[in-house]
Amino acid sequence: MAEAAPLLPFMHSLIFVLLLFTTDTIVNCSQEKKQLDLLKFLHTEQQTHNQRCWPRKPRSENGVSMLEMKHHGFCSGTNRNWDDEYQKRLIADDLRVKSLQLRMKNAASGLLEDLSEAQIPLTSGKQLQILNYVVAVELGGKKMTVIVDTGSELTWVQCEPCKSCYTQEDPLFNPATSPSYRPILCNSSTCGTLEFATGNSGVCGTDGSACNYIVSYGDGSHTSGELGSDSLNFGGTVVKNFIFGCGQSNQGLFGGAAGLIGLGRSQLSLVAQTSWQFGGVFSYCLPSTEDYGASGSLILGDNSSVYRNTTPISFTRMVPNPQLPTLYSVNLTGISIGGVPLQASAFSSGSGLLIDSGTVITRLAPSTYTALRDEFLKQFSRYPSAPAFSILDTCFDLSKYKEANTPILKFHFEGGVEVNVDIAGVFYFVRRDQACLAIASLSSEDEIGIIGNYQQKNLRVVYDSKESRLGFGQETCSYV
Repeated sequence: MAEAAPLLPFMHSLIFVLLLFTTDTIVNCSQEKKQLDLLKFLHTEQQTHNQRCWPRKPRSENGVSMLEMKHHGFCSGTNRNWDDEYQKRLIADDLRVKSLQLRMKNAASGLLEDLSEAQIPLTSGKQLQILNYVVAVELGGKKMTVIVDTGSELTWVQCEPCKSCYTQEDPLFNPATSPSYRPILCNSSTCGTLEFATGNSGVCGTDGSACNYIVSYGDGSHTSGELGSDSLNFGGTVVKNFIFGCGQSNQGLFGGAAGLIGLGRSQLSLVAQTSWQFGGVFSYCLPSTEDYGASGSLILGDNSSVYRNTTPISFTRMVPNPQLPTLYSVNLTGISIGGVPLQASAFSSGSGLLIDSGTVITRLAPSTYTALRDEFLKQFSRYPSAPAFSILDTCFDLSKYKEANTPILKFHFEGGVEVNVDIAGVFYFVRRDQACLAIASLSSEDEIGIIGNYQQKNLRVVYDSKESRLGFGQETCSYV
């Protein structure tokens, strides 16, 4: 017994060190998790929504144009079969992703793709709502509410006379009543840019002079009509002779919006057509979908003083994407869950992926997704599982909890840029007993990943085509 006495000081020191290490580990772990308020997120869709669904008029401020962004997924009211609607929305999103992959594969193989024939057609004529964002602009002096899409080039709206149109909230645009409207001629250089921008060549109309266009989207949605120009006004900035599609045959998943505004990288996009004013720079902050009254902002111009970011804007370079040069690509160098870095071979040299406002759910290569899912399940194991839902295979029953201790999801980009995914973008809530990890797997390793709008919420995302870079900063979205 006497020989054991000298060990006591050593044992006390060892216990102290172990306690210190354990305490430090707990602190670090808690810093990589965040409490998810389920009473806020697990709302019921059947509630009556009195909040504004449509955005207010844009405004100018400090040399930039600011447009209010609204999420338009739930503006249709009540009495809907939400399980059915959620399924259709995710199926439509999956078809869009497959379309993007098809376009890149065809471009890589040197095939000239006719998008009007390459898409999977809609099997239902039902009016579906959308999981995308809308802004209000004036075209030819008329208010138009349009979807914001960085994955599209051509801006278009539904026009009179309409051969086949879906129901929209705003009146149809009537070019006959606009003194500034002009059709684009089919033998013009502008008509010739359609193939690069949309994948389909412009063709001569029935009168032999007007340039006709057609655009098809991955979910089976499509628009076709006459290419024209008119005066575009947003926030006091007037763009004369703005080129857009005057759609006379339009069907698909546009949720009552008048059309779509293209923010891609071709000559026909809004970005290119306003480069003289805004230098090829725009940014947005997408509001959370659980708050029906929330508003974000689309800002055209590079004056960062109007941002409301709470962390500095960190930039990563845009990387060339030969298969689809009109889209925005960056290098993903890592992903961490709750502070634990994932091990995936794609991160060793940087994994190119797209940043897209029109895709909803982020898609990752199968091996990367599996690593993410397994680590998330490990850290979220205290919560009971729930059945898979559509393209989402990792779901939980959170109906008995008021809060959920949720691991922080972080994307790492080239140049040391780290982006925390807002807690509103971690789960896709179907019902109180079915909250699914809002990330899905691609079909194969050779497909390109996409970060969708669900994981871009409450971020200031800055697209700087002039400097070929893309920036991120934390921001609670607001349009005051």
